[in-house]
Amino acid sequence: MALVLSRNGIETPLWGLPEEIALLQRERENRRYLPGIPFPETLHPTADLGAAVTHSSDLLIAVPSGAFPTLLAQLHPLLSSSAPIAWATKGLAPDHGGLLSTLIEQTLGPRTLAVLSGPTFANEVACGLPTAITVAANAPEYATRFAQYLHNDTFRAYTASDLIGVQIGGSAKNVMAIGAGIADGLGFGANARAALITRGLVEIIRLGVAMGGSRETFMGLAGIGDLVLTCTDNQSRNRRMGLALAAGNTIEQARAQIGQAVEGVTTAQAIHRLAQQHAVEMPITEQIYRVLFQGLHPREAVNQLLERAQKAERL
Repeated sequence: MALVLSRNGIETPLWGLPEEIALLQRERENRRYLPGIPFPETLHPTADLGAAVTHSSDLLIAVPSGAFPTLLAQLHPLLSSSAPIAWATKGLAPDHGGLLSTLIEQTLGPRTLAVLSGPTFANEVACGLPTAITVAANAPEYATRFAQYLHNDTFRAYTASDLIGVQIGGSAKNVMAIGAGIADGLGFGANARAALITRGLVEIIRLGVAMGGSRETFMGLAGIGDLVLTCTDNQSRNRRMGLALAAGNTIEQARAQIGQAVEGVTTAQAIHRLAQQHAVEMPITEQIYRVLFQGLHPREAVNQLLERAQKAERL
């Protein structure tokens, strides 16, 4: 995201952990994750969070959801009460499994918020391949403003107002991607994958609408768009988690192989809890949760889904 902004001519401080930032400053590229893609002169890696915030008009958070509470605590003394916050994290609050927008307001107070989501593999964005996302905000003018920061010839940003739906879509799709990886890893084929994606979308819509989101949101980039991407391509860390589990690896072994945060694992627990709280039927999510946290064998999870009573198809 820092590359997109800086390529658009915006002076962009990029904050991170000191040991990582030192490498970015010296090498002027992210050789670990995005090798061969040089930083524009307008991109400025810094380990000084205070300086980055002080010299910026807008803030975009792009850390794993597990690091979100700590970062908000660090930001608290640095931000004014009116400073807007945008984020590109596709997960839920790690402590109570709620929406990140709720966590932000609980920690920093009410303010203008925007969430970025959609089908976006980092390497393709960094390479300048055509990409489209949704920017949803609780203030229409801020959604427009942030979309303008990002929009260019290869990166298209649409605006929306459904903060809840965009957050649920961006989080729950990671759980379904683990399921898709499991199904493909067990050799169940393209038919099973298509069925899982379709019925997975139904589950996501049910939960999102129950929580106050708009059904229309899930028909767009932050819903079906992101779900299809993350379930069908091995650039998806969550899909690779499912493939590893199907091969007999533990969660810890799979994480070590992947080498990056896999949001879908902790999100499965949170989504499972939200489904119970809102009395929403989510059988695919239930089985993925049982594989991850109750020791159910992946093949048995699929069998239990297939053995469910015959019924009419409905949303």
